[in-house]
Amino acid sequence: MISTVEYHDTFIRYSDEGYGEPVVLLHGYLESLEIWDGFGNELARDYRVICIDLPGHGRSGVCAALDTMAIMADAVKSVLDFLGIGRTVIIGHSMGGYAALAFEDFYPETTIGFGLFHSHALPDPADILANRDREIELVKAGKKQQFINVNISNAFATDNHDKLADKIDWARKIALATPDEGVIHALEGMKARPDRRDVLKVSTDPVLIIAGRKDNYIPFEVYEQHFKLAPDTEVVILENSGHMGFVEEKEQSLEGIRQFLRKIYS
Repeated sequence: MISTVEYHDTFIRYSDEGYGEPVVLLHGYLESLEIWDGFGNELARDYRVICIDLPGHGRSGVCAALDTMAIMADAVKSVLDFLGIGRTVIIGHSMGGYAALAFEDFYPETTIGFGLFHSHALPDPADILANRDREIELVKAGKKQQFINVNISNAFATDNHDKLADKIDWARKIALATPDEGVIHALEGMKARPDRRDVLKVSTDPVLIIAGRKDNYIPFEVYEQHFKLAPDTEVVILENSGHMGFVEEKEQSLEGIRQFLRKIYS
């Protein structure tokens, strides 16, 4: 089922599939809930899976205020409140991981576990901040396709480009459909996000970290810095994935998440 919930001056779209204990999947930058097609419904065989279009992405509206990670977390909370879900596991891909960390920061009573899927708790370094500013200017100039084509290709490990050409094209189409205002809001929101390593350090919830050995966006050393930050951390290393493990190594990713959910919900 796909529906919407009112959120301040706009609305948030979500899907709700399956029965059982809940798990929320949050997409990344330039993605939508459709990025979980073929993945979320596999989890829905055993769990209630809620996928959410974060503000300014997919078919969710763009908030009047800047879409900071805190606003994204609040939008997720609004969906959960609407659905009557009091406690859940939240797993976020890339930017969705930043939102999941913000959610754990502001609503720890609602999470019973969370996952960073190709994501981390660090703020943007200077070179990334400069690149986000460059992308903002390209969007304003009507040239977002210039960086989207490169960004989406780089999200997949170079070794996987030929065999996953159709998936790269699919992800590119989702990215190009992201509204310009939503892209700019997300970029500004990611630029403004704080260091949330302390959220991991003090969390009493189990944490899942899924890392791609061939990730072009997150150096493996950054992943390694996170493996022992939280007291209770499960680590899944995808040896043949870049930044899109739920596509590049779907079965390994599913099994890692299933094991994590079984641990929490057993």
